[in-house]
Amino acid sequence: MDIFDKIDRSMGELGKYASQGHGYFTFPKLEGEIQPRMQFRGKEVLCWSLNNYLGLANHPEVRQVDAEAAATWGLGYPMGSRMLTGNSNLHEKFEDEVSEFMGKEDSYLLNFGYQGMLSIIQSLTDRRDVIVYDQLAHACIIDGMMLSLSKRFVYAHNDMAQLEDRLQKASKITAQTGGGILVITEGVFGMKGDLGRLDEIVKLKEKYSFRLFVDDAHGFGVMGANGRGTPEHFGVMDQVDVVFNTFAKSMALIGAFVSGDSKVINFLRYNMRSQIYAKSMPMPLVVGALKRLELLRSQPALRENLWKIVNAIQSGLRSRGFDIGITQSPVTPVYLKGGTEEAAKLIMDLRENHRIFVSVVTYPVVERGELMLRIIPTAVHSLEDVEVTLNAFEAIRDNMQKGLYSGKVASGS
Repeated sequence: MDIFDKIDRSMGELGKYASQGHGYFTFPKLEGEIQPRMQFRGKEVLCWSLNNYLGLANHPEVRQVDAEAAATWGLGYPMGSRMLTGNSNLHEKFEDEVSEFMGKEDSYLLNFGYQGMLSIIQSLTDRRDVIVYDQLAHACIIDGMMLSLSKRFVYAHNDMAQLEDRLQKASKITAQTGGGILVITEGVFGMKGDLGRLDEIVKLKEKYSFRLFVDDAHGFGVMGANGRGTPEHFGVMDQVDVVFNTFAKSMALIGAFVSGDSKVINFLRYNMRSQIYAKSMPMPLVVGALKRLELLRSQPALRENLWKIVNAIQSGLRSRGFDIGITQSPVTPVYLKGGTEEAAKLIMDLRENHRIFVSVVTYPVVERGELMLRIIPTAVHSLEDVEVTLNAFEAIRDNMQKGLYSGKVASGS
């Protein structure tokens, strides 16, 4: 059999809709300046689908620094992998500054978030160890565990009783193998918007020997009194052993970093295959990261405005009877009843008639018969944007109840 023959049988769960939805539902093109209102297929839309929490993507100071850095350094420097010929004072400066901000001994700058997560898990664990992880862990965590030789146990999402059960099982195994236990959770879960129960997890350290690794991609810059993330929000910064943060959410950039004790971070420097065998982060991105970190630290008004918009849209949705689940973060899911075909018609109505661009999530991410509209508020949205969106959502809910998207129009409609 030709290895490509399988493509004719199945394009995969998402790919099976490619012929109908490519360019509209999947791989859409948002054009123009990165801001709440952008162009989609030649029309202006109010966009709630960009991971630009603090509005830094189009911040004038950021744009100026990005342009100047590109002109000064080009996109090639430094050449080679970080370990061999790709290091610089500015790479190390970022690591020093972000370590101070995070209150950790050391940090390591990573080229990409997804790639970095794979390599951290692979580096920290071996066949003697056990990983215990939350059921809703991000795909990068799942893929990272696939590269690891360790045994792993999953616990139901945020179920502390089941986590403890898994820790008991893991402890029996490591007592025989001489290995260790790594617990992995997210700080903010990117779909539901709820928080990993870090305060309860660290209490289990009193009974079990394990290290805690937190993926705080959606928490960094957003959660906590100073924007240090979900560990700061819970007051457990010192008890989270390794924390991973991407630039792709609050800093609106490519890249990531991992922070922890010096011996752990130095071990990762010398053992992360995805960094050892990859070209170093180009200097304009490093300079851009330094500027974004500066603004994140020095302008709390950005975070305050974000939360003003978050609170307005979430309270507005709740007061209008929408189900937004148990979110405790800017991630705002709106749950509705309907299948894939209804989701498609609903999204077309929102985009074409109401000029609202949001992402829709269907089975298998949510249960069959349900769909989820995922709203990502930012610091550069306005209260007027919120009101326009709430009115549009009420209109599409009315249409759903009338059966206009399912083709089963209710009598008297």
